[in-house]
Amino acid sequence: MAALALALAVPDAVALPTDRPGRPAGTPQAPLTVAADPGTAATVPDWRLQSSARAPQTGADISTPGYSDAGWRTVPARSTVLAGLVAAGAYPDLTRGDNLKQVDPTDFTVPWWYRKVFTADPRPGAHTSLRLDGGVISRGEVWLNGTLVAGPDRVVGAYPTHEFDVTALLRPGANALAIRAAAADPKQDLLIHFIDWSQLPPDRNQGLFRDVRFTTSGPVSLRFPRATADLPLPALDTAKVTFEVEARNNTDAPVTTLVTGGIGHTAHSRTVTLAARATTTVTFTEDVTRPRVWWPFQMGDQPLYTASFTATVDTRDSDRATTRFGIREVSSSLVDGGRQFHVNGEPFLVRGGGWASDLFLRTDVRRIEDQLKLVRSMGMNTLRLEGKPENDELYDLADRLGIMLLTGWECCSKWEDYASFDAEDKRVAGASAESEARRVRNHPSMLGFLIGSDAAPGAELERIYLDALARAHWNLPIVSSAKAVASPQLGAPGMKMEGPYWWVPPTYWYTKRLGGAFGFASEVGPGPTIPELDELRKFLTPRDIAKLTDHNAVQYHLAPSPTFNKLSFWGAALDNRYGRPATPEQLVRKAQLANYEINRAQLEAFGRNSSDPAKPATGVIYWMLNDAWPTLYWHLYDYHLATAGSYFGAKTALRPLHVQYSYDDRSLVVVNTGLAEVGGLRVRATVFHLDGTVKADDTHPVTARANGSTRAGALPTPGGLSTTYFVRLLLQDGQGRVLDRNVYWLSTKPDTLDYAKSTWYHTPQSAYADLKGLDRLPTGLVAVRTASTDGETRVELTNTGRSVAFFVRATVRKGAGGPEVLPTDWSDNYVTLWPGETVTLTARYRSSDLGGASPAVEVFGHNVPRVVR
Repeated sequence: MAALALALAVPDAVALPTDRPGRPAGTPQAPLTVAADPGTAATVPDWRLQSSARAPQTGADISTPGYSDAGWRTVPARSTVLAGLVAAGAYPDLTRGDNLKQVDPTDFTVPWWYRKVFTADPRPGAHTSLRLDGGVISRGEVWLNGTLVAGPDRVVGAYPTHEFDVTALLRPGANALAIRAAAADPKQDLLIHFIDWSQLPPDRNQGLFRDVRFTTSGPVSLRFPRATADLPLPALDTAKVTFEVEARNNTDAPVTTLVTGGIGHTAHSRTVTLAARATTTVTFTEDVTRPRVWWPFQMGDQPLYTASFTATVDTRDSDRATTRFGIREVSSSLVDGGRQFHVNGEPFLVRGGGWASDLFLRTDVRRIEDQLKLVRSMGMNTLRLEGKPENDELYDLADRLGIMLLTGWECCSKWEDYASFDAEDKRVAGASAESEARRVRNHPSMLGFLIGSDAAPGAELERIYLDALARAHWNLPIVSSAKAVASPQLGAPGMKMEGPYWWVPPTYWYTKRLGGAFGFASEVGPGPTIPELDELRKFLTPRDIAKLTDHNAVQYHLAPSPTFNKLSFWGAALDNRYGRPATPEQLVRKAQLANYEINRAQLEAFGRNSSDPAKPATGVIYWMLNDAWPTLYWHLYDYHLATAGSYFGAKTALRPLHVQYSYDDRSLVVVNTGLAEVGGLRVRATVFHLDGTVKADDTHPVTARANGSTRAGALPTPGGLSTTYFVRLLLQDGQGRVLDRNVYWLSTKPDTLDYAKSTWYHTPQSAYADLKGLDRLPTGLVAVRTASTDGETRVELTNTGRSVAFFVRATVRKGAGGPEVLPTDWSDNYVTLWPGETVTLTARYRSSDLGGASPAVEVFGHNVPRVVR
């Protein structure tokens, strides 16, 4: 078939204004090539960017090839205005200190222009479309060669996708594309808002954050390929796969096309006659015997299939389309009021985290992959994307890694100001739901869609969303909101949003009140999460660090919200439980203890109660997983992907076969996330006085039930314990091999909660556990042996002293005294050893991240001097 060939003419380099010394004075635009083969797409690789305050001309002028964009900045594809300016070196490091305040927000109260010049060689019979894979924030004008393709009445909102036939507008030789992005206001338009997740981007994410592409085909185009499978439960021995694609006639005359599709060796075909400009869905089915079933990673493997389609007109290929999918079943129901998800017929306990996109909506695929690998290594099985649906790469990675995804709209912005919705808002809301559902529906990692977050929409808007999802053939669970308020059509969501969002002690999670471990808690967490000192120095000034010991001081790297801009309750608990830190170094060290114990308790409590016959726990979303921008709260690993006490507390709780202690009734529990029962196990529980003296040592036989929790006796209660004491739990097999190890530091004085004074974000304490004895531990001695190969370092730690070596951390450094290698995936960390014990840790990282240095290991503990090997 004839197809369009596009290639960019690279303009002469022009000087770019810059505030960063050493940046090249001229950066030419990258070439754009659109292949002549059908079914191909060419993504605009970069743009020229300028404010309309400096480029006051109309789109008719700016979208002509001869327009001079000298003085404009070259910015990457998928660049919001501020992301583009950051990439072009317009500002200092906006993650450090309060540099973000240096960005003038009035610069973004006017529209900004994106511009691209390219060459084209239109060929007879070819059809070219311009595709916007997402909307323009807040709304856009699209111009090509001096002609308005679509105005702000059509291109509005962050998520609706658009496709425009631009065949008639292309010219041989030079062409120009221009897109005008209006100023953004999350209170007025259906955009993206970071609420209280961090300080806010001054441009409010104005501009483009997804791809703009040219696509080529013959007279018939194929769009929106889809594949779904019906599995017989519980056998899973056959699958009926339905795969379909939309065929569109691009011409003004009827066209007959042969559409062929397949998911393996068998090809299916159908001849379809399309009226002028008509679209129809072509559907095939195939029975698959012994299907390779896709599972979340803790339950099985993640095999993927490909559905491929070709449209042929007059024996010539007109277009092609493919999609990847997995054979699996997802459903949900209410169990004692809690939303219970099932995957392939098995109950699926959601223990996940809230995902934060980059504050400037930049897509760094390697960074996303690094994060998802940390998530999987941690044992976390689900991400909740609240109003931050990512670009396609995240979904592809989640499919490969077996991490489930809950998507939906955000709270606290225009999205939930339902009373303000006018006709355009309703149209955009429906188009957003339909576009997002079409984009992600094939991914086996998808678990469901939340059409509300903190509030469910009313009957009319709910129907708009449901109709939009139906048009997209969405067949996964739909939930009205993440809050326990029934909606007109969907009924009870089976989710609760009772907090907390700020500090609570470990015992909180074990009481079946508010955010405790029962039902499905859609967003709960203990608030402040202080990184290690090396990390703090990357984004805090020395003055900022010194201020950390003042719990009543406003911290810029907390939230813009006055509810969450001070360490407050967290600091008071740290002082009362661990002893008031005199220096930032002491605060950081004790913060790791607090973060470890509370995160472990939260996720362990939901794991234990998943098998509770009365008010079982069905899911929990830790608030939050990661940082949009460097912060001191709401994350399990920090902005630079460093893992500290918060991460390893969660990782301990989420081990696939895990022994744990219960803060409420002192029960010992084994949690098994696998689908097979594990017998012949025993739990050994040892209670230690602070000085290391053994006060009790019990062993309990246990068979770990499949995909659930099993009680295995109770922790003994010996007399004469020190106020602060230790517990070590070992899960052993029949040969005595240790399958899991878990160490607690506890107090004979309990934490007590004052529920009567609870708020939506916090339950205060009326009494505190006393863990101050940890500061009186004698100095511990640890022998360190290391061995490094390509991208892996093994660290053997042996307690050679006479006292406990408490909370020992290892890091891999770029040479002795160098910075930490990040990201690093540790098998475990922050470990505690009694005299004579040995623990081996494994670290995996990219060798290239060493920067040519040899790996060095640094070991340091709560009472263990620093050792470098």
